Amino acid sequence: MLRKLGFLPIGLFDEADPRRGHESTLEIIELGERLGFDSAWLRHRHLQYGISSPVAVLAAATQRTSRIELGTAVTPLGWENPLRLAEDLATVDLLSGGRLNPGVSVGPPMHYEQVKGALYPDTDEDFGYGRVERLLAAVRGEPVTAFRGTVGFEEFSDRVQPHSPGLASRLWYGGGSLRSARWAGERGMNFLTSSVVKAEGDDTDFARIQLAQVRAFREAHPDGAKARVSQGLVVIPTDSASAAQKEKYQAYARKRLPRTGSPQGPARMMFAPDLVGSSREIAERLSEHAAYREIDEVAFALPFTFEHDDYVQILTDMAGSLGPALGWRPSD
Repeated sequence: MLRKLGFLPIGLFDEADPRRGHESTLEIIELGERLGFDSAWLRHRHLQYGISSPVAVLAAATQRTSRIELGTAVTPLGWENPLRLAEDLATVDLLSGGRLNPGVSVGPPMHYEQVKGALYPDTDEDFGYGRVERLLAAVRGEPVTAFRGTVGFEEFSDRVQPHSPGLASRLWYGGGSLRSARWAGERGMNFLTSSVVKAEGDDTDFARIQLAQVRAFREAHPDGAKARVSQGLVVIPTDSASAAQKEKYQAYARKRLPRTGSPQGPARMMFAPDLVGSSREIAERLSEHAAYREIDEVAFALPFTFEHDDYVQILTDMAGSLGPALGWRPSD
């Protein structure tokens, strides 16, 4: 039975009118709350025509919603200073009333050699798990400096301010490998698994690979089988879609299907097929998905390049038809 239903909008915009795209994203989040979704998540798009600052957008969303949880899926820490990010996350979490769910990942920034001169011209950065450790420590309220006290009229803290109790328990790691899954579990984080995983052996069945990662995470986690996992497949219900919308959705899925048949690139990444069809059809396909059967939280990803009205239709069908077909009930 599906316990928590979330969604992940893309947040694209026209370079000539970026405000409209950001406003559309906020309207979609507001709609999600009205429809009873449990969570809304944003992804980072650096040096692209997408949301480069989800934390800032989520700060705005905190003032336009009151219940829905708000997350990032995910923040690539290679672009971030962990201490500064911890300050921003704690601030937004307090503004939201404790609804923030930050998801993070590690690795060098995309096209790093081209962007290094603007991003880190004077330092050699470590893009490994240590960056997450620094963020975790700062969010938990551990000391980040040896000094605390008063200088003149100003008082200084030795830990990140503001401190938001409970935020550390809502930190997620976005991983696609067995190593990442185990690492996140060992540190007591929550685990985000998406429509992309790494094929590390001979098995090229996406669902089985993802299932192995979910189990590895929970085996390493102090909470065991109760450790939180959220799955983020691309799901497009068509119950109330027009004929033109259905054709557009099917064409989108067909264009992306060839990459799902075998591992892609040197990293051997496997992509899940997009799920397009009626809520009944999608529910049947999910019931056969080995990894889906072991989780009770999802953050279904909305497809790229669609129009605002398309996202309204998809979300409305998710909440009104697909969610209930999966055993979910909307929040008040």
